[in-house]
Amino acid sequence: MLRFTLPSIVMMVFNAFYTIVDGGFVSNFVGTGALSAVNIVYPTQSLTLAIGIMLATGGSAVCARQMGQGDDQGAKHSFSLLLFCGAAIGLLMAVVGTVFAGPIVRLLGSNDAIFQYCYDYMFYLSLFVPFAILQVMFQFFFTTAGRPGLGLAATLLGGVANIVFDYILIVPANLGIKGAAIATGIGFVLPSVMGLLYFSFNRKGHLCLVKPVLNLQILGESCINGSSEMVSNLATAITTLLFNLVMMNLLGEDGVAAITIIFYAQFLFTAVFFGFTSGVAPLVSFNYGAENHTRLQKLYRLSLIFVGICSALAFGGSLLLKGTVIRAFAKPGTAVYALAEEGMTLFAIGFLFMGFNIFVSGFFTALSNGRVSAILSFLRTLVFIVAAILLLPLLLGINGVWLSIPFAELLAAGVSAFYLAKLKPNYNY
Repeated sequence: MLRFTLPSIVMMVFNAFYTIVDGGFVSNFVGTGALSAVNIVYPTQSLTLAIGIMLATGGSAVCARQMGQGDDQGAKHSFSLLLFCGAAIGLLMAVVGTVFAGPIVRLLGSNDAIFQYCYDYMFYLSLFVPFAILQVMFQFFFTTAGRPGLGLAATLLGGVANIVFDYILIVPANLGIKGAAIATGIGFVLPSVMGLLYFSFNRKGHLCLVKPVLNLQILGESCINGSSEMVSNLATAITTLLFNLVMMNLLGEDGVAAITIIFYAQFLFTAVFFGFTSGVAPLVSFNYGAENHTRLQKLYRLSLIFVGICSALAFGGSLLLKGTVIRAFAKPGTAVYALAEEGMTLFAIGFLFMGFNIFVSGFFTALSNGRVSAILSFLRTLVFIVAAILLLPLLLGINGVWLSIPFAELLAAGVSAFYLAKLKPNYNY
């Protein structure tokens, strides 16, 4: 289990880390206004991730199940079809994002003061959407193919390239927020190319690229099975938009910058949970397909122990390291720093429940129960958070904004525990 999950954890943590570094360069060398612009555009990135993760998680479960049943040829055809669809959707999104960049950022809440920052970031980042989707898909399919180490290497390559080009394009080249978008895009391109090369020329593995054959049943099953993870990312787009609008109304650009910093910290601490879940999912799917109930039960128990320990560490670490994280974006003594420090103290409570909820949703996806997984994700990442962000600030003011995520995660943990208990006899975990 550790051999499969540790590379995925490192991949996700590194992805979060270079996202944070990207924001750090923008904040320190362009300004906190530009950092606010990055968060305003972020819902479009969440949409891109939603497409990639839906195809990757749902498709990985399908391919892993086919491999567990001994149908390697079927797994190869499914894999190739999903990659082709991901690339095609990415091209369409790139066209829309570049042509309509201005209206989109206005819709997302940009004001006149930061409109140019938002437009530039949106336009240049949209050029790389196909590679962003493929990169996400390869992260999951490297693990499914039994080569999680290659997935880790591809992610590290992309992350290092992003950091290096962040510096080159923002500081010496003085391209500002355009440079940040291009550097992020380069970080998508390199892992995608590495994945295409590997799966094109390595013909001996369980998965490789073959001529795609349209199979609507496989495509539909993959999309439905991965819909919970898609819902999660779509909900992130919606809730980020709501947080930005509420913060802009309550505290202006400083409020948006502060919550952007806290979201960056969230990326870092939750990356462990997403990485573990994506790494263990193929093992769950394989043993479920092979009807190896003993190993499935062991995976389930070990996963809950791991998630529980990491949840406690994430809560404690977020409180201990909050000053270090915030200083990477804002100087002590500034309004943005004070807001972010106050917010992190309350926001950190959510880390106690977040890991459990992420794992349970991914666990049911791996068991090919996309319906339950989608229900859990829909409630956790949309219904509960939207209710909290609309209600709590009216009752508690700015503290209600910071407590919205913990409140939603606590409610979601109750629903997750209910479904685990209810469906345990069905799957023998």
